[in-house]
Amino acid sequence: MKRDPLPSVDEQDLGVLRFLTCGSVDDGKSTLIGRLLFDTKALLSDTLATLERHASRRGLSELDLSLLTDGLIAEREQGITIDVAYRYFATARRKFIIADAPGHEQYTRNMVTAASTADVAVLLVDARKGLLPQTRRHATVAALLGVRQLILAVNKMDLVDGSQAVFDAIVADFSAWLSQAAVVSGRAAPDWAALPLSALRGDMVVDRGEGLHWYHGPTLMELLEQAPAGVEVAASPLRLPVQWVCRPSQGTPGAEGRGYAGRLESGRLALGDEVLVLPSGQRSRVTALRLGERELQQAVAGQSVTVSLADERDISRGDLLVRAHEADGAAPAPQRSLQATVCWLGQAPLSPARAYLLRHLTSQTQARVDAIQARLDIHTLEWDAQPEARATPVALNDIVRLSLQLQQPVCADRYAEQRAGGSFILVDAATNATVAAGVIG
Repeated sequence: MKRDPLPSVDEQDLGVLRFLTCGSVDDGKSTLIGRLLFDTKALLSDTLATLERHASRRGLSELDLSLLTDGLIAEREQGITIDVAYRYFATARRKFIIADAPGHEQYTRNMVTAASTADVAVLLVDARKGLLPQTRRHATVAALLGVRQLILAVNKMDLVDGSQAVFDAIVADFSAWLSQAAVVSGRAAPDWAALPLSALRGDMVVDRGEGLHWYHGPTLMELLEQAPAGVEVAASPLRLPVQWVCRPSQGTPGAEGRGYAGRLESGRLALGDEVLVLPSGQRSRVTALRLGERELQQAVAGQSVTVSLADERDISRGDLLVRAHEADGAAPAPQRSLQATVCWLGQAPLSPARAYLLRHLTSQTQARVDAIQARLDIHTLEWDAQPEARATPVALNDIVRLSLQLQQPVCADRYAEQRAGGSFILVDAATNATVAAGVIG
């Protein structure tokens, strides 16, 4: 298989883009990622040699690019994706982190994991089959998890003779469905774009190819290079959850007083800033910032830092540092009850009588399900609040709205405003298994 040289691009770094590929089973997600890696020359020579040996043993005329992401033995035997596979590559314009989500319904929980950090969702559709229930499910989950841009990639166009009529019909169907979903959910429809492609042949993936001459829009790579990378977390309100309290003997040599270590989830923090400690409401001022043993004048989102304060405060793991001037209505208030949307991940059904642990940022508290308010019908995209729907056991992959009662208060943001501060997981207290992923508000 010959790899053509990459088209020339401007030397402009647009940062890191996290995106996932999703859709129904056998729509070509793994092959698409393999094509992206192959055509951007992100594969090492020994990886290519392994693919060539596999093709030779199987008598294949082309490399099986799906093997680049389907790494589990069960995946290779069945020809499907089970786990979430992450791959990394870069072009001259930006760096990319890809999450390949499985297409089978029973692995929707893994898709939730992949979507939770994605900026863009590439939703694949088999041109021969059109939109399927799992296609709609993945698009809905992506929207619920705050993915702000969808790319509808109509794949396997080579199997429908590159028909523009087939592509136009699928795009019209998706547009109508997305409009209906926005009305039903009360949320604004995400930005989206559509393009035809053939991951197997490489048409409209990185290069334009020869099979879709009627399409004059951008290729998938061009769309990804131009895509916004979501909300700029450094410009967001300060959120520093305390993960560890460092006593003087445990901290940096020569440091005085206690230090409070954690990952800066959003915002900026500088020496002299006045901070508010939640949920206690105590105030203090930053006197030192350290990244490892290096002293900082300012820390930004994504850095794991140790903060020293001017005053001795009763601060422990799970507390949250926010900017003091956010106290007047902008900072998250401590709450003992939450309204949330959750995707059920557990093999056993949800039990309102069972005790769960809610893990939010670095805090943990016992939680009980107070009420199941509605269930999402993935086919109609309507929230069913009828007594029958609420009484039906919540099983694997179900998406429901519920209210939770907490033993200790948590300081949570709305997910639409703060991804990290507005999300949580539920853990079964008896088995320590993660049984649900939820968003607040």
